[in-house]
Amino acid sequence: MNQLDFNGRDAIVTGGAQGIGLAIAQRLIQSGARVHVWDRDPALLHQSVHALGSNATAVVVDVTDVHSIAMAVQNQLEHVGKVDVLINNAGIAGVNSPTVDYPIDAWEQVLRVNLTGPFLCCRAVAPHMVKAGYGRIVNIASVAGKEGNPNAVAYSASKAGVIALTKSLGKELAQSGVCVNCVTPAAAKTAIFDQMSTQHIEYMLSKIPMNRFVKVEEIAAMVCWLASAECSFSTGGVFDISGGRATY
Repeated sequence: MNQLDFNGRDAIVTGGAQGIGLAIAQRLIQSGARVHVWDRDPALLHQSVHALGSNATAVVVDVTDVHSIAMAVQNQLEHVGKVDVLINNAGIAGVNSPTVDYPIDAWEQVLRVNLTGPFLCCRAVAPHMVKAGYGRIVNIASVAGKEGNPNAVAYSASKAGVIALTKSLGKELAQSGVCVNCVTPAAAKTAIFDQMSTQHIEYMLSKIPMNRFVKVEEIAAMVCWLASAECSFSTGGVFDISGGRATY
């Protein structure tokens, strides 16, 4: 594993108690960062943070709640003094259903977690990065946001929104020392598969030229480079990690 220099850096990883977020937290810690793991599941969060070790801190946060986010950021600033890195990873898949039958409450829930959540976190954290003159924000989007997956309209739309959020914020902060990028992975075998139908999982695999799902460690490697100081001239960018499915 290549080593990145995160010594002295403080990173927030949302949805970091499992799956992609946990892999990112592990990679950051292995590279010297202190990681503040945000998740809304207290039991799973504390179990994961215990396994991550002394450079990880558990923070119970609901990314759809502006007050929960504000309290977590304020607490970190009071005790640590800064936020160097924000990884917006928390997300849900929603149901698999044709668009015309998609439940409105399910649509609103997916958009609230997957798109409004990153917006609220960026809105809370970015001003402090700008004030410090340094920051890295990496949003976890999806290849579904580029191409649109059938029977997954809310997920696809939310991830397309994350891509646009990244582009907009990246341009806004381009001269501030804060870089904002996103990644668009193909599906990884995580707990999010539990929310999907077998037919939908098989469809996603059929679209990947490498004929396998991406590993969470592979996503973490790309994300952590984008979150590093070495990523200094890329902002508003969309970085593909889809096994050849989407190469634009």
